[in-house]
Amino acid sequence: QVQLVESGGGLVQAGGALRLSCAASGHTFSGYTMGWFRRAPGKEREFVAASGRSTYYRDSVKGRFTLARDNAKNAVYLQMNSLKPEDTAVYYCAAGSGGYFSERDYDYWGQGTQVTVSS
Repeated sequence: QVQLVESGGGLVQAGGALRLSCAASGHTFSGYTMGWFRRAPGKEREFVAASGRSTYYRDSVKGRFTLARDNAKNAVYLQMNSLKPEDTAVYYCAAGSGGYFSERDYDYWGQGTQVTVSS
């Protein structure tokens, strides 16, 4: 069993930055695909970024968000720059061993951390 805990969310003005952290316990995730998803109010959860053998981002965050891994600390991060109000959502960290882009590719999920971007 892998437990994932996100932190770093909060309230920020448009154009600002936040760094989300995801800490894993129970098992090293160095061999896992690590992903970030988000769910905005009234919308379904959507893919944000993922890292396995390659790293991928959804088009709307390319150039603004960066996923980084620190396998020694069993942690993964999402640096979010130039934030926009439409980035407002609950952000989730996930670990899996299959694909990258679907929720069904991941076996373990964090509880989520709220990111609110004001205009």
